[in-house]
Amino acid sequence: MSKSEPRSRTAAGASGTRPRNHAMSPANLARIFYQPSVIYFNAAAECLSIRGAGRRLNIASSAVTRQIAQLEDALGLELFERDRRELKLTPAGQVLHRHIRRLSIPLETAVSELDMLRGLKTGTVHVVTVESVGISFLPQLITDFRQLYPRLQVDVSVVSSAEVIARLADERADVGFGFVARPSEHVEIAARRDVRIGVVMSPDHPLMKVPTLTLADCIAFPMAVAKPEISIRDVIEPFLQRSALNLPSLVEVDSIRMLVELALIGGYASVMTPIGAQNELRSGALRFRALEDPDLPTNRFGLMVRARSTQQFAAAVFYDHAMQHFGSLELPGEIQPE
Repeated sequence: MSKSEPRSRTAAGASGTRPRNHAMSPANLARIFYQPSVIYFNAAAECLSIRGAGRRLNIASSAVTRQIAQLEDALGLELFERDRRELKLTPAGQVLHRHIRRLSIPLETAVSELDMLRGLKTGTVHVVTVESVGISFLPQLITDFRQLYPRLQVDVSVVSSAEVIARLADERADVGFGFVARPSEHVEIAARRDVRIGVVMSPDHPLMKVPTLTLADCIAFPMAVAKPEISIRDVIEPFLQRSALNLPSLVEVDSIRMLVELALIGGYASVMTPIGAQNELRSGALRFRALEDPDLPTNRFGLMVRARSTQQFAAAVFYDHAMQHFGSLELPGEIQPE
């Protein structure tokens, strides 16, 4: 018997009986399949921050910087535009990130399925959402989800409605929540709710006594409206223009939460949908009145996914959970389907 035979039997026996308590997580498994420079670049591209990429990967920021520099040297192209505050992908960086995401999705799916075989059910779901959802029902949705799947990670980005669609279309996100102004062939609206645009205000605001509330009624009082970066502004802009000569000095903000706070403590009439103010509306601290202007459209709010895509385990179970939660929402000012 050769000296190597006992070792061979030991190794074979271990492969059949050794517990896999120390198996790698999906994040660490990726480091086996990809070069570090690709992993570090992808993390920096998603975080748009060297420091954020370092925190995500649990490594020093200097290591991220060094690996990205080596990748740029190898390609002969700048991948990021750098300033003191944040990173921005160059056109070359956008191309590389798009292809890396497409290449990594099959691997992430495979790792998730392997984890299912191990009984671990691990993985990450990337969620993009508008701010109003992020400050209203999404925290509860995520909390309930974590109780069901404690090993699944949820990565949430708060962006504009246009960016929600862009990230889903570019395969940078799995599930999105936002307002849909224009259809996209790359994004599927899995569930939708049509909500009225109106005014959020204190219960004792004079506008609460107006029988049929229109935007013209509001201009006699301090008003707060969203900036053009927020989708609702596109809807109300033509109506604001009609009243341009009579408009008071508006407060314009790029935050739904700020609209709520201005109504709550400043006495403003904040033009918005009820989404983002549900907690205050439920408690009675604020009231919502729908605007009755002729031809004022509703805002279509949707749960969205990438069209014609196959979701990995984490994304699929989060999507199913979100669909159930979405269907149980109670929204003031909602237009019920006929």
